[in-house]
Amino acid sequence: MKMGILGFPKVGKTTLFNLLTSSQVVTTKYTSGLVEPNVGIINVPDPRLAKLTELFQPKRTIPAQIEYVDIMGAAGGELRKSAYLASLRLSDALTHVVRAYEDKEIVHSEGEIEPQRDAARMDAELILADLMVLEGRLERLEKDMKKVKSKEDEQEHALLLRCKEALEKETPLREVEFSPEEEKMLRGFGFLSEKPLLIVVNLGEDDLSHYDDYLEHFGLQGWTGKKRVALCPVSGKLEMELSQLEDEERGEFMKEMGVKELSTERIIRTSYRLLELVSFFTYAGEEVKAWTIKQGTEALKAAGQIHTDIERGFIRAEVIPYDELIALGSLREARQKGLLRLEGKTY
Repeated sequence: MKMGILGFPKVGKTTLFNLLTSSQVVTTKYTSGLVEPNVGIINVPDPRLAKLTELFQPKRTIPAQIEYVDIMGAAGGELRKSAYLASLRLSDALTHVVRAYEDKEIVHSEGEIEPQRDAARMDAELILADLMVLEGRLERLEKDMKKVKSKEDEQEHALLLRCKEALEKETPLREVEFSPEEEKMLRGFGFLSEKPLLIVVNLGEDDLSHYDDYLEHFGLQGWTGKKRVALCPVSGKLEMELSQLEDEERGEFMKEMGVKELSTERIIRTSYRLLELVSFFTYAGEEVKAWTIKQGTEALKAAGQIHTDIERGFIRAEVIPYDELIALGSLREARQKGLLRLEGKTY
């Protein structure tokens, strides 16, 4: 899974990137020119994987991973420059960091601190970026159709016109219903407003009391009903300080500050829900591994995640729910009790 982090300058994008990826990218200065994005890969924390490792004692344990890309300085018209678009289009989802904290020493590029305004403006930027790409493709497509007509071109043309109509009404493509065939046709464009959107609201230490009602407090409740949009609060500066403490000291400080869990786990969990992802686990001799798939994926396609040869030759799989296996303590015990079952391609 690949997540693109974007936002206006001075909102805490790179602080969040550092927090998620345990990086140390400098955040004290903002470079206005085009720069290479920061890239970091994290292991997805999953207590089930640790439990399976304890059970099987493999030589290798391989967790699922998420790649985060911090698009530095991507704001306003800069977002529509090709250098930014290339990085963002390859993302599976976008993480928009919205500033809610007050700091007189760090001036927000958009003026007053208004999370709802920033969320709306960034969505408008994504729509404009998509319109630029779409209009260019429509122009080339219409020239081709004058020379040679084809059913595929006509289908693409009709679909792009429908997308253009939505975008011109300021409707992001994530809110438009597409058939599986249409989604496949659009995939190559990497339209930004079609991607699932996670809005991370960056709170200050003075706002910790609003962790539970941050939506109402900052006027963001209107985003909760939007299709393929999720929101998550974080206090980036505070949690960066927490991440640098020893475990015992961190736990005491979190309790004192009223922080129930670190944002890393909350953001990953929210991202999985947003993308409708789940994990399944395999044990093969010396290796326990976590795999990420869409909810509702059939066993045949899940096998293809492991290897295409396994998908081609797939007949059946031995399956047991995680909780049952842990309760029994071994695969041998599961077989003896008849709880390790065979499932076919449509499972």
